[in-house]
Amino acid sequence: MSNYYPIMPTIYTEYLGELRTKAVHVNSGNELVTDAPVDNKGRGEAFSPTDLLATALGSCMITIAGMEAQEHGFSIDGTTIDITKIMAGDPRRVAEVILELFFPENNYTENQKEIIKVACLNCPVAKSLHPDLKKTIIFNF
Repeated sequence: MSNYYPIMPTIYTEYLGELRTKAVHVNSGNELVTDAPVDNKGRGEAFSPTDLLATALGSCMITIAGMEAQEHGFSIDGTTIDITKIMAGDPRRVAEVILELFFPENNYTENQKEIIKVACLNCPVAKSLHPDLKKTIIFNF
């Protein structure tokens, strides 16, 4: 691990060779392996780094929505997201992430739906991504 920073790192990542990495969440010890995707010289046997970007966006959205739901006395437990990542070239990058959210039958009020939408659109990951990254978000209540 690097000793360049006065605080403890959040994640320690090691390049394992053959376009594979292993990341360790320092606080919990949980591990995550990445592989380069098949369309970019890899084996595609695990999440790619760009898959993790799309995953982070979806996970952050429903985490923040869950926090807001708790605060306002309702639940989004059981919510799922279908996430589609679309790549572009020159330079190679994620051009679009399509997130289709499916909320459980819960008779959400219009106010609750708005709370969820605002939370999702303003999650920290969404706010950290470059504005050129297209985010297509579909809410199914």
